[in-house]
Amino acid sequence: MEHANLLPAFGPAIPEMVLAAGAMLLLLLGVFRKESPTTAISYGVLILFVITAFFVALQGNTTTTTFSGMFTIDPFTRFTKLLILLGAASTVVMSITYIRREGMDRFEYPVLIALATLGMMMMVSSASFIALYMGVELQALAIYVIVAFQRDKARSSEAGLKYFVLGALSSGLLLYGCSLVYGFTGSVDFDTIASVIGTNKPSIGLIFGLVFILSALAFKISAVPFHMWTPDVYEGAPTPVTAFLIGVPKVAAFALILRVLFTAFPGISNEWNQIIVFVSVASMLLGSFAAIGQRNIKRMMAYSTIGHMGFALVGVAANSVEGIRGVLIYLAIYVVMNAGVFCCILAMRRGGEQVESIDDLAGLSRSQPVVAFFFAMLLFSLAGIPPLAGFFAKFYVFMAAVQSGLYTLAIIGFVTSVIAAFYYLRVIKIIYFDEPKEVLDRAMTGELSVVLGLSSLFIIFFFAYPAPLIAGAQFAASALFP
Repeated sequence: MEHANLLPAFGPAIPEMVLAAGAMLLLLLGVFRKESPTTAISYGVLILFVITAFFVALQGNTTTTTFSGMFTIDPFTRFTKLLILLGAASTVVMSITYIRREGMDRFEYPVLIALATLGMMMMVSSASFIALYMGVELQALAIYVIVAFQRDKARSSEAGLKYFVLGALSSGLLLYGCSLVYGFTGSVDFDTIASVIGTNKPSIGLIFGLVFILSALAFKISAVPFHMWTPDVYEGAPTPVTAFLIGVPKVAAFALILRVLFTAFPGISNEWNQIIVFVSVASMLLGSFAAIGQRNIKRMMAYSTIGHMGFALVGVAANSVEGIRGVLIYLAIYVVMNAGVFCCILAMRRGGEQVESIDDLAGLSRSQPVVAFFFAMLLFSLAGIPPLAGFFAKFYVFMAAVQSGLYTLAIIGFVTSVIAAFYYLRVIKIIYFDEPKEVLDRAMTGELSVVLGLSSLFIIFFFAYPAPLIAGAQFAASALFP
């Protein structure tokens, strides 16, 4: 009878269990196969992601917990987990040809992406600081390895070391913050912490603990002033890994920020809101100005993501269900936009070698007009040009800020968005108007073409039927902000 009760008890964690078991099985298959199994393992990971997404979708609109209340599922976790799985799957698809071309043909690579995805799903469902830390470290340890996966290249090894050292620092900040919160509330469970804060005046030690926790999470989303690792790591990491870093972990970290702030610390929203506003403004300003002088496209995208994290934080600062809805819509569109952009970056090859200079895109419109058109549309969307999806992403977070009375923050967001448009438009100008020195190879493989086509169509035609995403985000936000 005890065994019969295990399934209902662990039911909320079935998707994570399936993903963990599948990753271990694929790892064993890779070890025991004699010939190079990387491509087969990659497709196996894709199938595993589809199966996991099926189990996540099966959970429906239920809200429940397990593991003594440390692990929770609700419509918010379902929305973010499906988005994480979508982003991870697109990364695996983009990597299939790249890892073979670049001498990274080792089966551990897709398995590590699966394990990082498992950690992110645990982060999203965490309802206590113990589960939170386990999820954060599981995804971080896997990502440290794939960042340095091109071990024969100094840039990749350097990027992995920088990310590891600074990631260890952020983990220390997170642990110290959690220990302070535990010391001043007597609990690590989010609901208990919220009830303690609701019945007692928050102490200065508790606020210090929250500051340390937010500092560690700001590192995970590349927000100022914890952004210093981002340009170097994004430039040095293998390009598909950069595509993974720029989107998927950001979704998990944002989901964690929302879960922590609105579940554990709603009673001190005035205190944490000041931190969010400062980080948002600083990230928007730095991301908009620092990218202007970049000539390496991966470094430009690194500063771009810093700015976009600032825009998304505007929705968090709104402290409302509309703000959370805006953040979720923003993250969904952001992941799709960057998947398409990095398909184009992966196709930047000359003489069979990867090139990363923005000037190498000169004349792309003549040699590859379809790729150039899709690339331009994605860049217009990143800039927030209507009627593309990127415009609606910014519209919803700015409107949430206006509805909450944060007029200055919304104005700063609008102005920095206009400034940031400059470096996106400069790339489009180079693609369409500059004379090419040497033409790029026609290196758009079949899997890249599929991802680029789907992401571009979503971005271009989002305005025609935005209702499913908006309704899903609204429902997810309502679960977190009842």
